[in-house]
Amino acid sequence: MTQSEWIPSGVDISVPSVARTYDYMLGGAHNFAVDRALGERIESMMPGLRNAARVNRAFLGRVVRFMVDQGVRQFLDIGSGIPTVGNVHEVAQAAAPGCRVLYVDRDPVAVAHSELMLVGNDDAAVVQADMREPAAILGSDAARRLLDFEQPIGVLMLLMLHWVPDEADPRALVTRYRDALAPGSYLAITHVTGDNQSDNLSDATDAIKQSNSPDQVNLRSHAEITRMFDGFELVAPGLVGCGEWRPGGPGDIASEPDMNMLVYAGVGRKL
Repeated sequence: MTQSEWIPSGVDISVPSVARTYDYMLGGAHNFAVDRALGERIESMMPGLRNAARVNRAFLGRVVRFMVDQGVRQFLDIGSGIPTVGNVHEVAQAAAPGCRVLYVDRDPVAVAHSELMLVGNDDAAVVQADMREPAAILGSDAARRLLDFEQPIGVLMLLMLHWVPDEADPRALVTRYRDALAPGSYLAITHVTGDNQSDNLSDATDAIKQSNSPDQVNLRSHAEITRMFDGFELVAPGLVGCGEWRPGGPGDIASEPDMNMLVYAGVGRKL
């Protein structure tokens, strides 16, 4: 498939997208020159950033398998991004055939490729929406078809909430999703933090600002991210560096110590 065939109409390829830049950092092919340029620039400021992206992706696999082990059979992945190896439905359905998955992303390239990936899979779908519109997401036809809100759901908000500015009140947004869930549901969050980071992180966030991307990083502390789990009981080991959440081997941890602590990861069970 040529690039012109997979670019949805209306996509401005002169402005970088976080979803496409993340795809590039993971070694994907569905990104443009402007996304690659941004990825190279921020990695030059924070060597090892690709490993941080890889560690976050490895966490996705671990947490989905953890939720399946707890009996969860339906998942809501908010900010799912461009499909790559080890997507939620692939991990969940391999562990327990019949698991249902709803992906949500606002990026048209991410949605277009998710639709292609899910052709023939009746147990998974994608909705194009902004996470700041919970009513539209939770009330969508796809959500009504795939998700039973009377039963536990595994919700993933991975590398998502730090794109939500304080004025949009990310904590209140999480609460609105929490209130729609049955007891026994799980929430997984990964979130970039400035805790224990050098000035390189500020340089990288400034580079994103200068790129004119509509997505801007909002760094938050351990305490601020912990409060997003209000109404959930954090499961062990709590809110920790992404590479420290139940690693299964060396591939789950970055070789650069800073990259293991760039992103906090946590999983909570709704009480």
